[in-house]
Amino acid sequence: MQIQFTLAEEPEAETRERGRKLFAGNTEFLKGVVAMDGLPPADRLEVCFAGRSNVGKSTLINALTGRKGLARASNTPGRTQEINYFTTLNGPFLVDLPGYGYANAPIPVVEKWQRLLKSYLSGRQTLRRAFVLIDARHGVKKVDEEILALLDRAAVTFQVVLTKADKVKDKDRVAVLDQVRKAVAKHPAAFPELILTSSEKGDGIDILRSTIADLV
Repeated sequence: MQIQFTLAEEPEAETRERGRKLFAGNTEFLKGVVAMDGLPPADRLEVCFAGRSNVGKSTLINALTGRKGLARASNTPGRTQEINYFTTLNGPFLVDLPGYGYANAPIPVVEKWQRLLKSYLSGRQTLRRAFVLIDARHGVKKVDEEILALLDRAAVTFQVVLTKADKVKDKDRVAVLDQVRKAVAKHPAAFPELILTSSEKGDGIDILRSTIADLV
């Protein structure tokens, strides 16, 4: 029986409130990590965010935490290589993974972050779920398939979060969702719900907060 990959629905009041409380306290930047031995102690659950460059990952994390400027989009290769850790109040680590698929970085830089990414995904026992961000205007691209296959091999459950949904016309949305569903259905590690978001409009932010709160 094929999984349908439905759109996640708005949370019920109790679940919404649990999500709100999780992010009501200050979310703080903890550290940037460039090697596995720099990871913080695995003393709590964590969720990570992955996505190709310019997918809107930093903007989504800022909207999720209600802290504008908490996660910064990088213009420098040095920042891009880091795995950035954020703490929530009595909640999980939020982990911002390096953006992938950028064409302007030197090959050694790309290879370095790929090794770090693979080591992290396969070796972090407290990682509960990876949220893979996909631009709703473009759907799943080849470079996204690479990270989805890596998550399959690492046996890390991932959930697709579509960003920039407000930029997609209603008549185009059905086709994009169909493409995403077909692409994701091939991956055994995929969680069978898609989250549709717009950081600018606030759409889907409560759903994502509630999803993370349920994992905790």
